[in-house]
Amino acid sequence: MQARLLLEDGTLFKGLSFGAEGQSAGEVVFNTGITGYQEVLSDPSYCGQIVTMTYPLIGNYGITRDDFESISPFIHGFVVRRHEPVPSNWRAEYTLDRLLKEYGILGISDIDTRMLTRILRHHGTMKGIITTGSERIEELQERLSVSPLMRDQVARTSTKSVFSSPGNRERIVLVDYGAKSGILRELTKRGCDVVVVPHHTTADEVRRLKPDGIQLSNGPGDPKDVPHAVTMIKELLGEYPIFGICLGHQLFALACGADTSKLKFGHRGGNHPVKELETNRCYITSQNHGYTVLEESVKGTKLAVTHINNNDRTIEGLKHTEYPAFSVQYHPEAAPGPMDSSYLFDNFLEMIRSHKRNNPQKPRQAQLAESLRGELLYAQK
Repeated sequence: MQARLLLEDGTLFKGLSFGAEGQSAGEVVFNTGITGYQEVLSDPSYCGQIVTMTYPLIGNYGITRDDFESISPFIHGFVVRRHEPVPSNWRAEYTLDRLLKEYGILGISDIDTRMLTRILRHHGTMKGIITTGSERIEELQERLSVSPLMRDQVARTSTKSVFSSPGNRERIVLVDYGAKSGILRELTKRGCDVVVVPHHTTADEVRRLKPDGIQLSNGPGDPKDVPHAVTMIKELLGEYPIFGICLGHQLFALACGADTSKLKFGHRGGNHPVKELETNRCYITSQNHGYTVLEESVKGTKLAVTHINNNDRTIEGLKHTEYPAFSVQYHPEAAPGPMDSSYLFDNFLEMIRSHKRNNPQKPRQAQLAESLRGELLYAQK
């Protein structure tokens, strides 16, 4: 079956359909990863977007249960040069085509993805629409013109309720703004007692969970669309060690007084070079984001830049100069991508232990006694 992809600038691509049938609009972006299409498809940070893979052959190793980064995909379309319908891999459980059909995602193949990527790099990301129908171009353009980009992606992708992944070491509250499963895997692999909470969780609700540290997850969209998250981080900054990843990095920056803006075409792929300023070491990182922290806005805050992108010099890491808190724009859990930066989870746990050594807590009996004395004094008044 024929499928078409129309960009908002009027560029039309004609190709073949795979996956679901129908019509779907979204922001068209590209990913430069050679492998990892299943992790890309299931990354909640792609919510509302049509993803173009720059590697030409997609589907060749199929789909397996173990490689999902979320319960279900949130992307609005998948664009490839060549779709391989018959996978050849011992781990494959079913096909890419079946996955897209199962979740109602449209796919289009046999188009010039190199040309599409060059357009997006030159003009920036833009809205697009995929259709398997016979609508006139004018109808599709009208649909695009009245289809606003999504602004509620975090609410769509975040968990709706609190749940835990028990462990016998530090308790980490993982605030889910659209978290990849890889973050939870990295924390549980280190024995952490992880409590996952929704994006709208308040500072008092976090305190009641008595965490040792707070993990701010990745997620989709503009960080300024979740101001309640910024408020929560401001309240807890300095009270608990904090580690932010991707969207969590941007929210941490906003909470500290910095500013963010949208990149022309974003960073998406598993091959982005990042330099750690303290050691001058270069790490190859996995990234998926369309916004960045503005360098000029960091001046005058209590933030210090720790990492920069070696391609465009944008900020890739921050730390607070007074409180135990830091963040990175890239994905230390990778999935897909190199594992060079997984040490950051170890750094986070060491930060928590150092904070506890420097801020010893009173025994629980003493805390309870103080609380009871306070209640008695209040009652006497």
